Amino acid sequence: MHQDNNKEKYRIDKWLFASRFFKTRSLAAEAIDRGRVTLNGHRVKPAKVVLVGDMLTIRINNFRYHIELLSLSNKRGSAMQAQQLYRE
Repeated sequence: MHQDNNKEKYRIDKWLFASRFFKTRSLAAEAIDRGRVTLNGHRVKPAKVVLVGDMLTIRINNFRYHIELLSLSNKRGSAMQAQQLYRE
């Protein structure tokens, strides 16, 4: 997993895909556009940059996740790698 010591930008839609909350990046972007994902309590656009420590609320069907970002990634890995990106 990557930390913020490099200059790469971590978009919220790519992070949600990498963390396996959504099967595709376009599904993540659609959920963000529909207001089903909030960043630190605010609606954002899919290109919004996320940082370690940000708080996300994600609504998927009847489930609501409140998570804190622990690590940043734009690349989808295994489920175990994805679980290390956040804490519920």
